[in-house]
Amino acid sequence: MRAEPAPARVLHIITGLGVGGAEQQLRLLLRHLPVDSEVVTLTNPGPVAEGLAADGVRVTHLGMGGNRDLAALPRLARVIRAGRYDLVHTHLYRACLYGRLAARLAGVRAVVATEHSLGDTQMEGRPLTAGVRALYLAGEKLGRATVAVSPTVAARLRRWGVPAPRIEVVPNGVDLDRFRFDPAARLRARRLLGLPEDAYVVGGLGRLVPGKRFDVLVGALARLPGDVRLLLVGGGPEEPALREAARRAGAGGRVVLAGERPALPDGSAGPDLPALLSAMDVLASPSPEEAFGLAAVEALASGLPVLYASCPAIEDLPPSAAPAARHVGGGPAGFARALAEARAAPAGPRTAPEAARHYCVTRSAARLMDVYATALTRPPYPALQGVGSA
Repeated sequence: MRAEPAPARVLHIITGLGVGGAEQQLRLLLRHLPVDSEVVTLTNPGPVAEGLAADGVRVTHLGMGGNRDLAALPRLARVIRAGRYDLVHTHLYRACLYGRLAARLAGVRAVVATEHSLGDTQMEGRPLTAGVRALYLAGEKLGRATVAVSPTVAARLRRWGVPAPRIEVVPNGVDLDRFRFDPAARLRARRLLGLPEDAYVVGGLGRLVPGKRFDVLVGALARLPGDVRLLLVGGGPEEPALREAARRAGAGGRVVLAGERPALPDGSAGPDLPALLSAMDVLASPSPEEAFGLAAVEALASGLPVLYASCPAIEDLPPSAAPAARHVGGGPAGFARALAEARAAPAGPRTAPEAARHYCVTRSAARLMDVYATALTRPPYPALQGVGSA
């Protein structure tokens, strides 16, 4: 039974609002949480900030200058105090450090943080050094609970030293209706991107950064027949290198880079993420280290087979929950073999398996409300005075 009371006003603090998994997940959750929510972004009020504003969510840009901009702390505390929030929820490393402390200084009743991106060796692209761990653990003690997006992340947090009773698992959620396969959207998206209707399209989804290893898919493409195309959805610094790798491999004309695409409507021209997934025939995720694997779950919701190097969202469930998902090891040759086998397999209906339904966003939102309510029933924090009290 759900604990009481539920919060009336919640402030979400996030490091930035560019197009990324944690950022888009926040926007999706706010559409399903039955509380009055506002958002503070420390930096980069990008496309997701515009989407939140279109949804009617107030977004404040703190204008933080960098990781060591300590002047941002009293500014953030004043914003929190003025908003008279019942609970503060922080997202991503920098926002968790500054947000937890500012919330305590502002006298908020409860603070919750979500750990979106903790891997075995890195967090949000930064190496997991002893210093990063020590600072993380010091900040974690200032909150009521730390939310892990998968049981795998919860286990990593326990190994780091976060006490098990402070960890709650709330998986990322997917809007199943939006990601349902749409054959008309498939045709439109392929025409707009110049993809032949009869091509076999391998999809990759995520930030174009080294850790995602999309160069593996370029190498795999070069080993596959000429009617196979690679559709990469995302933006990032690796785009020029990927284009050059495709050119060197003789596959430049077979790679389409669609750029950043939102999961939710934001008024952008061109096909959105659900339409692009409908245009694909398989999703391949060569990233060796994921905290959840949201791209894979979105692909499952679109009825796609999924080939992955790491995906806790799938690995934490029984194999029968995602029968068309398969773990792939190795580099380009391994993915080329797996892709050839996936193409040769009998095509089934494009329907969402149990794994996708397990991660329905309404379930995640209800679980998060339970976490909020429990956090608010605990005794008040001890007084914390100092920076930001003026």
